[in-house]
Amino acid sequence: MSALWSVGAGLLLLLLWVRHRGLEAVLVHHRWVFVCFFLLPLSILFDIYYQLRAWAVWRLHSAPRQHAQRVRHIQEQVREWKKEGSRRYMCTGRPGWLTVSLRVGKYKKTHKNIMINLMDVLEVDSERQVVRVEPLVSMGQLTAYLNPMGWTIPVVPELDDLTVGGLIMGTGIESSSHIYGLFQHTCVAYELVLADGSLVRCSPTENSDLFYAVPWSCGTLGFLVAAEIKMIPAKKYVKIHYQPVRGLQKICEKFTEESKKKENSFVEGLMYSLDEAVIMTGILTDEAEQSKINRIGNYYKPWFFKHVEKYLKADRTGVEYIPSRHYYHRHTRSIFWELQDIIPFGNNPVFRYLFGWMVPPKISLLKLTQGEAIRKLYEQHHVVQDMLVPMKSLEKSIQTFHVDLNVYPIWLCPFILPNNPGMVHPKGNESELYVDIGAYGEPKSKQFEARASMRQMEKFVRSVHGFQMLYADCYMTREEFWDMFDGSLYHKLREEMNCKDAFPEVYDKICKAARH
Repeated sequence: MSALWSVGAGLLLLLLWVRHRGLEAVLVHHRWVFVCFFLLPLSILFDIYYQLRAWAVWRLHSAPRQHAQRVRHIQEQVREWKKEGSRRYMCTGRPGWLTVSLRVGKYKKTHKNIMINLMDVLEVDSERQVVRVEPLVSMGQLTAYLNPMGWTIPVVPELDDLTVGGLIMGTGIESSSHIYGLFQHTCVAYELVLADGSLVRCSPTENSDLFYAVPWSCGTLGFLVAAEIKMIPAKKYVKIHYQPVRGLQKICEKFTEESKKKENSFVEGLMYSLDEAVIMTGILTDEAEQSKINRIGNYYKPWFFKHVEKYLKADRTGVEYIPSRHYYHRHTRSIFWELQDIIPFGNNPVFRYLFGWMVPPKISLLKLTQGEAIRKLYEQHHVVQDMLVPMKSLEKSIQTFHVDLNVYPIWLCPFILPNNPGMVHPKGNESELYVDIGAYGEPKSKQFEARASMRQMEKFVRSVHGFQMLYADCYMTREEFWDMFDGSLYHKLREEMNCKDAFPEVYDKICKAARH
């Protein structure tokens, strides 16, 4: 009873302090208070609900039976929109704050919201080595479902809450992408409800134009209702090798060299300054040296990027065996390194052991509760950007990131880009090795100004025939946007499928101007 009185008294003092300082001042300058006392417990409740729901669906085998019914409901909503005169564009009815993207789109307030409640794994076909899923299935949900069966997918983008639909309509990448390409390149078929309410399946051999146009289209060609994704056999561990490298030229040479080796199951780089990095390579294995197993995903373990930094500070190489699912979601607990700006003491051993099991807070809840003051603060003094550039331009690109942003750590992730039709492909006629350069944090560059600096970055990326991930803030004009992306197939299909009155153009959906 005395413990309850203590907790009650603590909460009362906290509320009085918040009232004294003002809620907005606390949310801006002491955000960790709100996150630790409110968002972390709420995030746990969210996780429990979705895990129980997924378990119930699995036990009752209800997903395949209900899928057809739910798709028919989506078709009915589209046909109802047509009967109403097609006066407004359509979009999914999923609230904007539920998405992982930090961008806050306002189009949902003016567009016709089509409710899409599709969040289940539908079928695992071991013979074809394909898993069929609904678009709101998350990466954490999918790996938890497949791994006990001995399967995984070739590209498992980092954060648990990333959904299949977001990774197809936008894009996704992982440290295995130097072999398999982007997330879209591991998909073998899509099912969509089109602007006329019809249900269509597309693949490389069936409605192939639509299949290649869907990735990066951000839901502006139709509503994704199912996807088929390749599977590969899962193994118990990832044997990971840590290699500190100093000097920008040596970093780029080592990273390029390892990225070209197909025997590496995984390749990743973390840069801690302009001339200091740790290059990591990994291979899948079922055997492990017991003394070198590191279950990095356990709640009390150090954040992964901090663990990696120890090898740099000690100037030594190292080998560890990380359980596969821990490896796939190694950056989840710290949201790469974004959580250190929200909970500055989050990697402290005391906090990890007492409260680490509650981390991380849901990105969706962080968005929902950020308020206008924090949103403006983040927009002007914070960057979350992924730029995809040819590997041959890596050194020049890092120098540009350093001058224009000066944000560290920087994430380096290689990927092979095949010469397929669609919005994103190499300049030549053959596949080309690219690299994702991820910058997440507060820029230290003295001349940083959000709009001007990002426009300068976008100009550079266009000049090397690179691409900007569309989840982030985009400052390009329409002409610049379609100079970066190949819109030929996309515009052709929008015309043929009567999308122009049904969905906004992808540029209007993601550009800054569309949200003001």
